[in-house]
Amino acid sequence: MFDDVQRVTDALSQQQYIATDEISTVVFLAEKLGKPLLVEGPAGVGKTELAKAWSGASEKPLIRLQCYEGLDENKALYEWEYAKQMLYTQLLRDKLSDLLAAADTLRAAADRLGEEDDVFFSERFLLSRPLLAALLSDQPVVLLIDEIDRADAEFEAFLLEILSDFQVSIPELGTVNARHHPSVVLTSNNTRELSEALKRRCLYLFVDYPTHEAELNIVKMRVPELNDKLARQTVDVVQGMRRMDLKKNPSVSETIDWAKALVTLNADSIDQKMLETTLTVLLKHESDVQKARRQIMRGGGDDRYESRGPRRSDWN
Repeated sequence: MFDDVQRVTDALSQQQYIATDEISTVVFLAEKLGKPLLVEGPAGVGKTELAKAWSGASEKPLIRLQCYEGLDENKALYEWEYAKQMLYTQLLRDKLSDLLAAADTLRAAADRLGEEDDVFFSERFLLSRPLLAALLSDQPVVLLIDEIDRADAEFEAFLLEILSDFQVSIPELGTVNARHHPSVVLTSNNTRELSEALKRRCLYLFVDYPTHEAELNIVKMRVPELNDKLARQTVDVVQGMRRMDLKKNPSVSETIDWAKALVTLNADSIDQKMLETTLTVLLKHESDVQKARRQIMRGGGDDRYESRGPRRSDWN
């Protein structure tokens, strides 16, 4: 759809996603080569948002499969609508005499009943889940398989046929091929090592926390009502906290939430009181909150924060 990498960067930017050259290049190649894209990195750095932005940029509907422990193919691929099948069984029972009336022998009657068996396991009774919905879609889609590392290794192995051949085997129907090859994005937070077989089928992209300048651009784009001084202070604080060996570092999405909170509170600068009272927007573990508060107290009085925000050395 896009002729070069720069067009990908521009299209993602229109979706409020600031992409590095590496991100744009790998997304461009994944689309052109028809390969799934595996995106790994810490939680909250924009992996899921990349799939959403690519969906908007390419004008393809997004179909999302959220992975979790215990996810199996019935939840991800398809289920049979048993209620409809039971209703059809009742209708067939009512018409049974008409169906068998012309049968001269028992074998002929059995053959007539056998002809009806396939109807029970046809697409009319098939309830498509995200994977099958992406394959059977009448238009190209972006298929997001989110947090694949949360699923079991068995489910990961089940995905290999879809990721390599864009097809799936359904025992009652046979092999179902994709009507259009979906653009597949898998995300992982690195909670476990993924198999080499899965990685081999994908292009790989690692998304880390953004640089100071990149995160500042993200904040300005997503929270334009925040003034430049406060936006810079916001990013200074967050970038410093990520060097504090916390249990969970503040994510980019939490940086944006904090920026919106500062706007809501009509803050014009980040002083010590403002920082202490809004820490829980950024940090979600009590031990991290206490560690940050101790660092704030060592950092000095209100005037040091109000004038320019905490120095980088304050957080080391």
